[in-house]
Amino acid sequence: MLKLSGEALAGGEHGYGIAAPVLKRIAGEIARVHRAGTDVGVVIGGGNIFRGATGGGIDRVAADYMGMLATVINAVALRDAIEKAGVPTRVMTAIEMAKVAEPYIRLRAMRHLEKRRVVIFAGGTGNPYFSTDTAAALRATEIGADVMLKATKVDGVYDRDPHQDRRAKRFTRLTYHDALTRGLKVMDLTAFAMCQENHLPIVVFDLTVPGNIVRAARGEPIGTVVAER
Repeated sequence: MLKLSGEALAGGEHGYGIAAPVLKRIAGEIARVHRAGTDVGVVIGGGNIFRGATGGGIDRVAADYMGMLATVINAVALRDAIEKAGVPTRVMTAIEMAKVAEPYIRLRAMRHLEKRRVVIFAGGTGNPYFSTDTAAALRATEIGADVMLKATKVDGVYDRDPHQDRRAKRFTRLTYHDALTRGLKVMDLTAFAMCQENHLPIVVFDLTVPGNIVRAARGEPIGTVVAER
């Protein structure tokens, strides 16, 4: 399962909108992973369009639903780019919108994967107050994913903010227990607990480096691995 932030599609410093070259690069890497024989599920955020939890005075529930709709916009764009790279792709959403995407049904998602299609899961969990990290952990667990690849703007998990402290140390490997006791922000606690309970390893890596999605999928030593031991 590949978890992408919405901001990843924007590129640049502003983190807004969809940058065509970035979209094409990410889609191309996903296509390469798929052609190598790996089944791929993708969960993408919507922060490049609208962030639910920071709705600027909008009611939290309404803002979260707006954020879910933003993920669908990104998912449709990513599907188009992956299919242009020659790989069949389906978008499934937790919020029904039949003219745009298929409704999420677990067995149907499994069938798409069996037929060697990339599946993009949009609309979060379909419920407010849950992040796309949690949606990714939930869908990964449901489809029996082997690993969660969390693509970020930093090259792993650090003991402190590397943008504010040059002495920050990057971890190459952590246990779930170490990450919790150290208070490291691998992902939100609900998502993290779900990964821990279901023994789903997490790989945190830098998406901005071309080729890193392929490297992470191959199991190459990049970023930080969070696992049982």
